[in-house]
Amino acid sequence: MAVEAFLSAAIAHSARPVATATGERAGIRLLLIAIALAFLGFFLFLPLVAVFVEAFREGAAAYAASLAEPETAAAIRLTLTVAAIAVPLNLVFGVAAAWSIAKFEFKGKAFLITLIDLPFSVSPVIAGLVYVLLFGAGSALGPWLKAHGIEVLFAVPGIVLATVFVTFPFVARELIPLMQEQGSGDEEAAISLGASGWQTFWHVTLPNIRWGLLYGVLLCNARAMGEFGAVSVVSGRIRGLTNTMPLQVEILYNEYNSVAAFAVASLLAMLALVTLGLKSLLEHRFADAIAAKNH
Repeated sequence: MAVEAFLSAAIAHSARPVATATGERAGIRLLLIAIALAFLGFFLFLPLVAVFVEAFREGAAAYAASLAEPETAAAIRLTLTVAAIAVPLNLVFGVAAAWSIAKFEFKGKAFLITLIDLPFSVSPVIAGLVYVLLFGAGSALGPWLKAHGIEVLFAVPGIVLATVFVTFPFVARELIPLMQEQGSGDEEAAISLGASGWQTFWHVTLPNIRWGLLYGVLLCNARAMGEFGAVSVVSGRIRGLTNTMPLQVEILYNEYNSVAAFAVASLLAMLALVTLGLKSLLEHRFADAIAAKNH
């Protein structure tokens, strides 16, 4: 009986620290979650709510009228046009770059990867200034282009070039690690069975990378529509002609037209929320596709 009592006391004594440690870990976990939620709420949720509150401060009619203003409507059309041009260009470049880097070995491969990452380290304003130096009136190309009636700066081509520069890493950077992980076994098997290069890409490579490709295109599109720095340098901010939505927000706010400014900002915010939703959906589908392939 004495031995049983001793063992019971020892077990109870040893269980108390375990229970205490478990409770402490749970408390720390809850504290960290609360801090993260407070941080997100203060720095992300509240500003987002403030944008929509200010946009609808004078009612839905004023909101719709702000978006229907000719200069604002032109900025929306230009933003969508630039994204419609820049994203497919980056799609083609990203697939080609990822294919060459992941599937082949060649000299200069590390340098090519460095060039792809360059827009991540260069300020967008610097990128815009580079285009001004290349195509400005004092450059070697500028007078020749102007003599042939080709406008780059302060026109749509310059905005497209600046947008392409700041967004071209997104598709390639999503596909390179994916293609490297998949290897080239499937492509080699298809070629050994008599498939051409295009058939191999269309029926083997593309289905394997489709979710990663869509994810990269989505991120590229979001950045293209929200780009400010590089576009502000090369556009000239001509009202109704070269103003994109982010530039239009700044102009309207500087003119103390806060309702119109926040209306355009809310449209950008809605595009960002849609992008976030599609991003989460693609991440889920991408994870399911990887798990199904592994099994």
